[in-house]
Amino acid sequence: MRDSGIHFQWLKNPAGSFSTGVSLHSHTLHSKESLDFIQRVTKDTPWLGGAIRKQTDRYRAINGRDIDFSKAWWTPPLAARHAWELEKGQIEGVLGLKGLVSLTDHDTIDACLHLHVLEGMRDVPVSVEWTIPYAPTFFHIGVHNLPAEDAPAMMREMEAFTDNPVEAKIGEMLEWVSRDARTLVIINHPCWDENHIGAEEHRATVIRFLDNYRPFIHAAELNGLRPWDENQKAADLAARYKLPVISGGDRHGREPNANVNLTNATTFSEFVDEVRSDAHSEVLFMSQYRDPLKMRILENMADIIEDDPRHAMGWVKWSDRVFWENPDGEVKSVGEHWGNKVPRVVNRFVNLMSLVKHRRVRSVLRVALEENRQFAV
Repeated sequence: MRDSGIHFQWLKNPAGSFSTGVSLHSHTLHSKESLDFIQRVTKDTPWLGGAIRKQTDRYRAINGRDIDFSKAWWTPPLAARHAWELEKGQIEGVLGLKGLVSLTDHDTIDACLHLHVLEGMRDVPVSVEWTIPYAPTFFHIGVHNLPAEDAPAMMREMEAFTDNPVEAKIGEMLEWVSRDARTLVIINHPCWDENHIGAEEHRATVIRFLDNYRPFIHAAELNGLRPWDENQKAADLAARYKLPVISGGDRHGREPNANVNLTNATTFSEFVDEVRSDAHSEVLFMSQYRDPLKMRILENMADIIEDDPRHAMGWVKWSDRVFWENPDGEVKSVGEHWGNKVPRVVNRFVNLMSLVKHRRVRSVLRVALEENRQFAV
């Protein structure tokens, strides 16, 4: 096994030594993204955190209950073609390399299948971010380059397992998914306690998961939307299991992936073979990764609430792209639920988020949210 390489574009850009850049793990409008992150992201954000707390307190006082953000979700703004072009454009335009792109929505391959019907795009990988419930939490597994002819049936089996998981069958499922030598299986953001079970319990759980299923995992992700100290822990975890680390930008908005892989492979299958057979990977963090993480997330959120007259599904308003399950289990867009009677807390949030687009506000926030990080490997 050769050691993986980790590079930073702003320190020394090694792209000239490679012919191809690979974008892994990014999302399209086919993903369903929970809104329960809003309070966590804005908690310590100047002016925004306090304003949201005030409005949620007011909602509780009026309605006798908290807003249940877990019952709401939003969809990323980009259609499959636009997401593919954004990622490919960064690799070719910024790095000057041939671009390979693997889109991975949550538990669906619809974006990839839509691309396959377009002229000249039959070789786009069919990939997914697969949710595997495990013990008190869940893991997201990047499954890249499923056999195109089998992918729809395989996805149905994977969805069924997510809905009705049986821990004793996880190994069998992972062996089945990884059986084709052209498929790459990655544990995404392994050190992120996404289900909030506590850092120590999460670490113990991911170690147990890898103890059991390491033979079917080909790499561990360094995530472009997670903090650097967490990515360092992921790299340590990968070393413990002799896994290469690999890029995963996790793009949800209009900012292209904050990291990519560098390779001399000419096709995605060749790249997979490089990772699986040689256990080798070269990860490049792009310049945008230097920006404060909370600032980047806020900017993505501001993108999401903007009107989009060219939206592929005709969802022009933000309220067309955010969905809510009411206490009776009925799912509608919030625009359908509320009409013109949008709760004040929501209007307040949207108005505050729109300020992030203003240059002066962005400058103030950038300074206020600056992080003291030492990028080293």
